Formats: sequence, C-alpha cells, structure tokens
Amino acid sequence: MNSQHTIFFGDNLPFLRSLPDESVDLIYIDPPFNTGKVQSRTQMRTERSQEGDRVGFKGERYQTIRLGSQAYADVFDDFLGFIQPRLVEAWRVLQPRGALYFHIDYREVHYCKVLLDQIFGRENFINEIIWAYDYGGKPKSRWPAKHDNILFYAKDAGHYTFNVDEIEREPYMAPGLVGPEKAARGKLPTDVWWHTIVTTNGTEKTGYPTQKPLGGINRILVASSNQGDLVLDFFAGSGTVGEACLKLGRRFLLADNNPAALQVMRRRFAGVEGIEWRVGEGAEIPPEG
Repeated sequence: MNSQHTIFFGDNLPFLRSLPDESVDLIYIDPPFNTGKVQSRTQMRTERSQEGDRVGFKGERYQTIRLGSQAYADVFDDFLGFIQPRLVEAWRVLQPRGALYFHIDYREVHYCKVLLDQIFGRENFINEIIWAYDYGGKPKSRWPAKHDNILFYAKDAGHYTFNVDEIEREPYMAPGLVGPEKAARGKLPTDVWWHTIVTTNGTEKTGYPTQKPLGGINRILVASSNQGDLVLDFFAGSGTVGEACLKLGRRFLLADNNPAALQVMRRRFAGVEGIEWRVGEGAEIPPEG
C-alpha cells in the first residue's frame, strides 16, 4: 500500500489477512450489532409547494419528496463465530503500541468482552466507554436503551498511545465547586460520553443507517493515535473514520462489503487525492448513483 489512504470493497477477512503484521496504529470498528432487524434509513427532502402534504412555519405548505433508501440486514446466526477470526487478525496487524476500540451495543457486549479478553488478554482491557444519547422513540415496557458500549483494548497495557493532554476538555457540571482556574480549564472526559446521534436533519448526515457522529471518533483518534498514523476501520459503513482522519492528519484504511456503504464513501471522498480504491476477489463494484 503506497497510497496515503485505501478503501477496500469486499469481504474484510481475506483483506485483513493480506495486511502485514504490526502495520496499523489504531483500529476502530463498529460491526453490525446483531439486532435481528434490517437497518434502514430513508432520505427525504421537503420543498415549498401550495399542494404540499405538510404545514410548516407560518402556515406554509411543503411537499415531501422521497429521494431513496439504504439498508442492510443486521442478522447473524453465529455472531461470535463471525467476529472472532476478524478480531484475531485485528490483534495481529496492530502495532505494539496500538489500540482497538470495539463499538457494540448491549445485546452482544458481554459476549464480545469475554471473546476480546481471550484474544487480547484480560490484562490489556483498558476501558468500557458508555456512549449515551437521548434521541428517538422510548418504549413504555422497559427502561429505554439509549447507549452504546465501546470496549477499549491495548495490545500492551504497559506501553500504548494515549495523548491525555491533547484530549478536548469538557466544562465542569458544578464549576463553582472547583475554583475559577480549574473551571476555566475544564475537566478530562470520563468513560461516559454524552453525544447526540447523527440526526436525520443533521449537517453530518450521509443517509447511511447507523452512521456514527464525528465528535466521538475525533476524540478516539486524538487520544489513541498520532499525526501520520494509520487507522483501520474494517466495518467502515459511511466512512466517518476516514473523514476524521483527513481532518486530523491521519492515514486511513477502510473496508466494507455493502454496496450502499461504497456509494456513500464515493460521494463523501469525491475529489480527495491519495485514495486507492481496491476490490476484493469476487466482488463487483456497483455503478455510481
């Protein structure tokens, strides 16, 4: 790989096996959560129209136009059997000072934690980060599930990159209790991150289901990688990790086998120089659209 950045379309397992040992500085992955559902998002646009189907500000009427939809099946009969060989390869390709951030939800996190302990070693588990948000519907039969889990492992817990002084600090919830100097500086974020999801009308949206916000990805990259480092995401989806790398001066290596993901990344990285687009054996690049 001589290019600055690589985007691979196809099965990520043979792709991972093709990478050299200890060649990647940081891995972030957001694999399918095995919800048993089809994840989908419909893209809509509204235009002002006298015959519109919606009434907005000051009684103006608007017409809703459906632009299209994107979806993928989030169902595995054996999720752990699917993810295990990929995590073995993730450990192999990590640099000695490297780290893995594994983004999952409450349905699978307990099983994945045990699996990661076996592969990385329980002694190399650093944190469980709770990404909390408050958006979307709330069932009335249970406590609404409004968080994801991010498991943070180092390849070597005694020797890994963590740039604590570069992490953007947060305001204190009770600044009067800490004094003006500390209040002005702010506090280091804890392992609970409050951050909204990418909303349907947000400026970051690409239309891809399960797209993650740049804010959390930026924080991970700043803390656990350095300028010029190579960051790998082998469930790349909409390519948020790639965009964060471009803004923060990291190189990226993205992989996904979903044609919808490839289409989104084509649009997202149109005009970006230094990207090598690769296709796996048996994969056919879908037409642009």
